[in-house]
Amino acid sequence: MDFYAINSLRENHAGWSLLRAQNAPLALTFFMAAFTGPNQRNLGRQQLIDVLDDVLFGLRDSEGEDRFPRLAGEYLDDWAADERKWLRKYYPPGEDEPHYDLTAAAEDVVRWVESLRGRDFVATQSRLTSIFAVLKQLVQQSETDPEVRLAELQRQRDGIDAEMQRIRDGNIRVMTGPEALDHFQQLTALAKDLLSDFREVEQNFRKLDRQVREQIATWDGTQGELLQSIFDNQQDISSSLQGRTFQGFWDYLMSPQLRTELQDLLQRATLIEALAHSGNLHTVTNLHQDWLPAVEQTQATVRQLSQQMRRLLDDKVFLENKRIMQLIRSIESGALGTREAPPSGAFMEIDAPSVDVVLPFERPLYEPSRKVTVDDSVEAADDADVDAAALFSQFYVDTERLKANVDAVLAGAEQATLAEVTEAYPLTQGLAELVAYYQLATESDWATINPDQSQHLSWQLPDGSIREATIEQIIFGRPA
Repeated sequence: MDFYAINSLRENHAGWSLLRAQNAPLALTFFMAAFTGPNQRNLGRQQLIDVLDDVLFGLRDSEGEDRFPRLAGEYLDDWAADERKWLRKYYPPGEDEPHYDLTAAAEDVVRWVESLRGRDFVATQSRLTSIFAVLKQLVQQSETDPEVRLAELQRQRDGIDAEMQRIRDGNIRVMTGPEALDHFQQLTALAKDLLSDFREVEQNFRKLDRQVREQIATWDGTQGELLQSIFDNQQDISSSLQGRTFQGFWDYLMSPQLRTELQDLLQRATLIEALAHSGNLHTVTNLHQDWLPAVEQTQATVRQLSQQMRRLLDDKVFLENKRIMQLIRSIESGALGTREAPPSGAFMEIDAPSVDVVLPFERPLYEPSRKVTVDDSVEAADDADVDAAALFSQFYVDTERLKANVDAVLAGAEQATLAEVTEAYPLTQGLAELVAYYQLATESDWATINPDQSQHLSWQLPDGSIREATIEQIIFGRPA
């Protein structure tokens, strides 16, 4: 970066403007109290006003009543304005109360200011160990020579065998207290960095979508070319480095085996004696629970962007059809106006590809129609054994009962697939109940449909036969 690039950041970057603002201490204190401290996102306006009122009350009590004279709502509107961009203000679907979230630039400033306090213990050994581990994985997983790969695996196997032998001999090396604290601090720092990255990932997705919308609004080509361009842009979003790494993290987090292993490791980490006096040890156990809402928010943003793109296309098609109908109406009006008094001479020319010539001998000879005999006799059926009540035997699928089934399964887990729900509460109304579950998932904000995975469901009919169905994987999560 040169002088001009740095000066451009100083003039235009939202984070830099936050550092230069006169009320920067107030804004940063509020951001830490409302967002980064409790690790919350997407808060309603009234909830934020209550938090900011508490902050302002404490500051005015110590600094004086005239220190911050404006109302809490005015501060929120100022910090969410286009010239600030410290908060993102938006309206969730179906709600009339605005919600706010911290922007990636503002969160970077909060993290930087927190780092200025200094640390009593600086993690160095764990960082060096992580660098070696990442470097080894980079080099080893990129090696294409089979002999080199096998030699490295053999060396690792020899090291594991030697370590196992030392343990059998009673020589067990336990991590020292400083080493454990070193690794624990690096763990918490990486977890916070990961949570802050989600806001930047979500912002980048919105930036890509904004470019696609601008292209739709200014497009002057054909509809097919526009669709091709939009599909290419969507493919670019999903196949970009940002999209692929995010999808990889999502797949890792959705794996039941890996999630169970992570939860077990976090629980065992809290039992380490060297970390017993760490102040933020309790936050480690909820590490994976903090990731899920952030990832689901980013996934919801991607789904919402796709829906908005579809609406933009529908609006464009509607406007084009409306223009076509206006042209047809103008032609009809002109024809009606000249019907009674047509102009003299040829007033319209229509190009024809050829002259239609019909020769007399091309006409077919007359052929009498054939008479068809219809047997119209009706035989009365013996309906004495027919149960007419079967025509009225209808049933109703209670969606509230299905919601109660999902909530009962989620009472003991953070999330559950539809297969797990039906295993606990088998399908009793067959395919109709399965369709109701699918509709419940599509209309719920706390359910995810994964088209890349499938699940097999089965149910038993009254006659004892078994029916099976294969559908897309549906994952229900616990509502926030």
